[in-house]
Amino acid sequence: MSFAQDPFYIVREEIQDSIEKLQTIFHRWEKTPSNTGEHVHLTKELHTSCESIEWQVDELEKTISVASRDPSYYGLDEVELSRRRNWIGSARNQVGAVRRAGEKRKNNSAFSAQQDLMGTSRSNHYSSQDNDDFITSESDRQLLLMRQQDEELDVLSESVQRIGGVGLTIHEELSGQERILNDLSLEMETTSNRLDFVQKRVAMVMKKAGIKGQIMLILFLVVLFIILFVLVFLT
Repeated sequence: MSFAQDPFYIVREEIQDSIEKLQTIFHRWEKTPSNTGEHVHLTKELHTSCESIEWQVDELEKTISVASRDPSYYGLDEVELSRRRNWIGSARNQVGAVRRAGEKRKNNSAFSAQQDLMGTSRSNHYSSQDNDDFITSESDRQLLLMRQQDEELDVLSESVQRIGGVGLTIHEELSGQERILNDLSLEMETTSNRLDFVQKRVAMVMKKAGIKGQIMLILFLVVLFIILFVLVFLT
């Protein structure tokens, strides 16, 4: 099976695309002021994306565990299994780096917000009209951003559904192959038992017949073969 047809690489490509989108969102989140509605929305999107990607990586890792039980059956070797495990670790590290950076900035932002709140309470000189204009402008901008983010979440949801479908197909294929192996093992065991029984019966007959009986049986078989040969030849 080529890489292009291997379900692992199909799912891996989907997950890698999700990771790249996550990093793009993270860079936008870093540049967005923490006291805006956009920052709050991006924070929720980052959390949702991290959870989704981590779940996808966990599901893909389960398929590697199944394949590692009998690599040769799936056309794999230890080198390929190691390469796949290394990619799983790399994907986890990329998502983990985004999580850690987000938590660090979140803590820093909380501290800065507290300081700003204290300063604002001491010196708030904005007029009522300025506040109304700012709120109106910010509300419009947030609505626009939320619509854009909703579209991106829809695309991400479709990607998750596709990956889930591929993962379910892999699971069903593995289950079917396992059932076939179990049936084959049972048939081989039954055939082996029958063959042992026939061998024992033949040995018992030969033993009871003795030397003369064995010679007569051989002569009978030879005569029978000659008759059959003649009949086939005449036909």
